[in-house]
Amino acid sequence: QVQLVESGGGSVQAGGSLRLSCAASGFTFSGYRMGWFRQVLGKEREFVGSSSWSGGATLYLDSVKGRFTISRDNAKRTVYLQMNSLKPEDTAVYYCAKGRNYQGREMNYDYWGQGTQVTVSS
Repeated sequence: QVQLVESGGGSVQAGGSLRLSCAASGFTFSGYRMGWFRQVLGKEREFVGSSSWSGGATLYLDSVKGRFTISRDNAKRTVYLQMNSLKPEDTAVYYCAKGRNYQGREMNYDYWGQGTQVTVSS
């Protein structure tokens, strides 16, 4: 079955960096878009960014452009979210998600990880 396991969260001061990882199993990782989302308690889940199945195209939430970078290692079946210049407003639980369609361009996701907490203090 599909499994997505995030790691790398933690607490950091504003201006610091973290790298989140999402290890995938149970599907042909190299053929699917992978996304990152975040959620603050009491608010809706927010799209952060995504990588196309080939890794050749990435999209980002405007507020993280230039600070966050998504990359993937298909051999390791892992997608990463490098977060630099972190701000207190980046505090959230971060989730990775699997695209719904094989080699699809659609921004639809069907499986989610359990999430990892990122806390940025001022």
